Amino acid sequence: MTVSGKVNEHDWSVSADVQPASGGFVCTIHVDHVDHADPNGKFEHCFKHHRVFGTEREAVLEGLREGMIWIEQKMAHSIHL
Repeated sequence: MTVSGKVNEHDWSVSADVQPASGGFVCTIHVDHVDHADPNGKFEHCFKHHRVFGTEREAVLEGLREGMIWIEQKMAHSIHL
């Protein structure tokens, strides 16, 4: 069984999926943001967390936290991808 989680609000969402890995668990993070002011509209980014975690719970919680940081930076126009 793998653990996953999702957090979303009106125009953004963050999901985190956990997979077993050597030495623990890794997390894949997917972020979506619809920027109505941007002519390109929808921002999507998927990435793996850089750490291996001891438990699935740690991996999914850290993945969601990291994804929410990405959304915060994107909405503040701190990052441009």
